[in-house]
Amino acid sequence: MTIWTADELLRQIELGEDSRLALKEASVKGPKVVAPARNALADELAALGNATGGTLVFSVTDGGQVRELRREEMDALEKFVYEICSDTIRPVLPYNAQRLALPEERAALLIEVEQSGHVHKSPGGYLTRQGSSTRELSAEALQRLFQRRGRSGLLGPDELPVAETGRGTLDAALYNRFLSSRTLQPATAELAKLGLLVEDDAGVDRATVAGVLLAADRPDRHIPGAVIEAVRYHGTVLGKASQLDASKIVGPVDTQIREAVLFARRNTRVAARKAPGRVEIPQFSPRAVFEAIVNAVVHRDYSLKSARTRMFIFDDRLELYSPGALANTLPIEALRTRQTTRNEALASLLRMLRVDDIHGAGDRQYFLELRGEGVPVIYEQTRELTGRDPRYELIGGAELRLTLPSARPPVEGITGEVLVSTGICTPPTLRWTRASRSPSASS
Repeated sequence: MTIWTADELLRQIELGEDSRLALKEASVKGPKVVAPARNALADELAALGNATGGTLVFSVTDGGQVRELRREEMDALEKFVYEICSDTIRPVLPYNAQRLALPEERAALLIEVEQSGHVHKSPGGYLTRQGSSTRELSAEALQRLFQRRGRSGLLGPDELPVAETGRGTLDAALYNRFLSSRTLQPATAELAKLGLLVEDDAGVDRATVAGVLLAADRPDRHIPGAVIEAVRYHGTVLGKASQLDASKIVGPVDTQIREAVLFARRNTRVAARKAPGRVEIPQFSPRAVFEAIVNAVVHRDYSLKSARTRMFIFDDRLELYSPGALANTLPIEALRTRQTTRNEALASLLRMLRVDDIHGAGDRQYFLELRGEGVPVIYEQTRELTGRDPRYELIGGAELRLTLPSARPPVEGITGEVLVSTGICTPPTLRWTRASRSPSASS
């Protein structure tokens, strides 16, 4: 809490409002506060709490003159502020009040609001203080603020409510996959227990991020970036390479994983050689591709609502882009030995879903099983196939890129290599000869 002196306050008032100082003129008639208006004052106070905190000073005119406040006026103003912080702002906003004597028999009432541990909603919505102005938080900024503030200790980022959703957003056929047939609890209680449904600050049931991702038929209608953008290019340089196949993969997250794996399978080559029997050599390890897609979807930052998971396949590599920096400030070099999960509810639910016959899942029964096994498997499988390591890079501090190098086709014993696409167009067949490592195209 800031304890102001008269000289410090007067000097600050001369400089004017800033991010941490709001000046308000007050009008009190008897026990009633006439100005400022209740809702406008609630917006100002909540914005300070949602930002870095600050001080609101009564009673200062627009011209910067401190008007005299009598004791009974201060009493009325304090009561007014108490009612606003208790009843008009949700959740309740803590504050401290200081009555400060000033020269020339004047006085000021200071309302000190510290940076809150919660996110507060006032009649104007979710607001923050920017400079001397009060502004509404964007959807993306609000989501990030929820993660950093009070909910972060109680709810994970994927357990936060998604605006303008409700229980009706969730498809019964999808969420029934997670409900126990033996439970006696109402479905709403079970959905909340699983992290698919949560009450917002107004007490309204909302679908959570995890609920939308796994139990809505089209998550991208509520979280625009909840899709996988997949493209197969002919060539090795983005911008110069020609597009052979492309798909916007939508649906529940488990469906997206299945479709992305299928896209990669139909858009990568398989070489074959006799050794002495036929041995197939895929362009990328199917297990590494499966693990990489699961990780990209599960660990991405869904508060970046318009950012999409992207998969680009080139002749010499596969690139996966997952929105968001690494969770919990985990450094890239620690990925192989340490694990961290941004979206615990999503990960927990995927441990309940069977993979069935997804290519590359191996002997795995569920989408996620052992915690932290994905990255080591990606390294192991990629090095075994290609002799090279995959590469993780943080792009612009806000996107994680994984590059899987392509296997080099064998030279001896080649019987042929086919690049297949069933998307936008079908590329030429690539045939390899023993005399050269370069492919020749034939129609």
